[in-house]
Amino acid sequence: MPASKSRRHPHQGAPHLLYSLTEWRALLELAVLPYSVPCLMTAPRGDGHPVLLLPGFMADEATLFALKFFLHNRGYDVQTWGFGRNVGFQRRHAQALEQKIRWLHHKSGRRVSLVGWSLGGVFALYGAHQAPECVRTVITLGSPVSVDAEGSQSPPFVRALYRLIAHPLGPDAHSMQPRAKKLRERQFLPLPMSCLYSLGDGVVPPQEATLQGDPALHENIRVAGSHSGLGFNAMVLAIVADRLAQPEDQWQPFKPQGWWGSAYRLLTHEAVPV
Repeated sequence: MPASKSRRHPHQGAPHLLYSLTEWRALLELAVLPYSVPCLMTAPRGDGHPVLLLPGFMADEATLFALKFFLHNRGYDVQTWGFGRNVGFQRRHAQALEQKIRWLHHKSGRRVSLVGWSLGGVFALYGAHQAPECVRTVITLGSPVSVDAEGSQSPPFVRALYRLIAHPLGPDAHSMQPRAKKLRERQFLPLPMSCLYSLGDGVVPPQEATLQGDPALHENIRVAGSHSGLGFNAMVLAIVADRLAQPEDQWQPFKPQGWWGSAYRLLTHEAVPV
């Protein structure tokens, strides 16, 4: 796999205003999902290992319904974090998440895959750092995993909401906390990590939703769609199933084949994932 496939998306500032104003596109993605079921049923089945789903900022387990139902159908032991609404990168949730990962690992005797949507992906990355021996793989969906030194480039309304709900100084305050700094300094986990991102994301810009790491373990996969629809976007669900189905300790980078590969390239304008 060429090293270029693990590079972050080039810096392009904040999301385009048009994408931010049309995040309602998620409703269209939800409406299309039932018609995608026949194709989704061809996705590879899993081996039954535990998968922990983590919601985005101001979301709770209910928003994960499509991922939970689909992955359960594919044969996984699907769990959600169980801490209620995600109200920011809070200490109590971060600590509880580590305990839950360790408990799931102990209960099943198997390593846990973490799938985090938006801020849930930051929690997933933190949990994997805290309990790496318990984690099999990390998959993030439009998550701000690579915030630069100048701070978040998310739209003003997103930062204002974060200031109102989570911290008066906004997301930059939490990104400067010791545990968040630790993530940036030790981002290169010795386990597989797939970062799904969209150029049409109106909340998290592509350069923040991608990472630059070990090309043998870390990858950035472009998808088509909105930020608010990532949890029930048919393309995303298919890719998540493909990534989770990788045999333990035999992980291979994403490489869509056949008609699915052709459809992927057509919808994302990608010759190969970057």
